Amino acid sequence: MENNTVTNRKIFLRWLLIILCSGFIFLTFIVALFPPSAIDLGISAAVQSTQSSLLDSVMKWISWFGAFPVPLFMGLLVAITFYLFKLRREALFVMLTFISGAISTIIKILVNRPRPTANLVRIVEIAKQQSFPSGHTLFYTIFFGFLLVLMWNLKQINAVLRITVTVISAFLILTIPFSRIYLGAHWFTDVLGGFILGLICLYIIGAFYLKKTKT
Repeated sequence: MENNTVTNRKIFLRWLLIILCSGFIFLTFIVALFPPSAIDLGISAAVQSTQSSLLDSVMKWISWFGAFPVPLFMGLLVAITFYLFKLRREALFVMLTFISGAISTIIKILVNRPRPTANLVRIVEIAKQQSFPSGHTLFYTIFFGFLLVLMWNLKQINAVLRITVTVISAFLILTIPFSRIYLGAHWFTDVLGGFILGLICLYIIGAFYLKKTKT
């Protein structure tokens, strides 16, 4: 019974990876071939329908963790902390989350999608590089998503610390798509692409980490 459960879980996860990869490829073709859709425009209008200086500040703060060089220093700090506490494999895998920057840059160049413009949305934050996929969403999904994996796996860490990191990480992953759209830096399909690609990368990194941990 246990072997069947493990086998079914592996099959489910493999199909999940196939679906995610297929979905990202399909979305990339759609974005590359067509301009912002009615869905993009409609969601941007809905997210930006409520505006205030306080909300501007909150959304900027949410995005701050993904603005270079913050991710670099934050990732190094987390990796060094794990290393100092004798969690060297964890430190190495945290460093692997930096691949998000290279992946994002390569796909941005290949797709070459322009950022939202002021005649279509309210621009609160002027962003550089191309628009698809959202680098912030990609990074948050990989980095903070892997922190969730670590907090779930490392039972020896203080429970209060694990819960705190889990809550903060989950909050940032869930709110970064709204932040990027609200700030006028991305379309909905940009953040969706970043999230899907982030899940794919997180799946691969997490699978290697957990497989090695259990053996």
